[in-house]
Amino acid sequence: MAGEIGFCEDDALGYVRSRTPFVEGAPLELDASYRAAHLPLLRPGHSLALSHVAGRPQMVDGRHPTAWSVVLPVDADALEGSSEARELERQLRESSFAHKVAWELLPRRRKVLHATVCGGLGEGPPPAFDEAAMRALREIGPIEIELRGLFSGNVSVGRLYLRVYPESRSGTNPLQLVQRALGRPETDLWLVGIYNLVDNLTMGEARELKAILYEWWDVGLLRFTASHLWLLGARDDLVLDGDPPLDLAL
Repeated sequence: MAGEIGFCEDDALGYVRSRTPFVEGAPLELDASYRAAHLPLLRPGHSLALSHVAGRPQMVDGRHPTAWSVVLPVDADALEGSSEARELERQLRESSFAHKVAWELLPRRRKVLHATVCGGLGEGPPPAFDEAAMRALREIGPIEIELRGLFSGNVSVGRLYLRVYPESRSGTNPLQLVQRALGRPETDLWLVGIYNLVDNLTMGEARELKAILYEWWDVGLLRFTASHLWLLGARDDLVLDGDPPLDLAL
């Protein structure tokens, strides 16, 4: 159809190589980064929770100094209005591992749903971007986005995400243009963290999760136009304690 939007696909993105490496006949164990950054916030005192993790010395019990990122916001109302997203959640709620999902977290995070585009922008006061960077962002303009799901990665095992597929502009990825405009490294995967596990999965539960991940891999859940980004400061990786986001227009 003339004028139909084309999106970047898996051959140009990093989702396939970054999937959780499920082992047939084995349970799924939460990894150390998840047990340090997420589990202490969800289940303080859990036997699997870690107070520290190598490589992040300033994080204690899931909390750290204010860290800044530029992120792609996701409208929770629009996502909840998607029949596909509702069906995915219904399937998860009826799964054998549903009792190991932190369902109570969903309403707490619905106003800060996002995918990180540029992370690692420093701690303390918000970073300042010069006028050239802001002009470059505006020149990129609004970006068409499709969310697909579900996804479990090879880092922070225990968190389940939706995958971001940006439009393709004659082979150019506009989210990479954003990274370039802000002087950040170009990456190739952007994830909306949405569901969190609170325990390891048994062999059978892991098998069921893997089946759900593959079933929903190519399913589009929501399309929207991103007309702005957020500059987001947070003191934990779930953004339960963060500053009000600041808009960055596209």
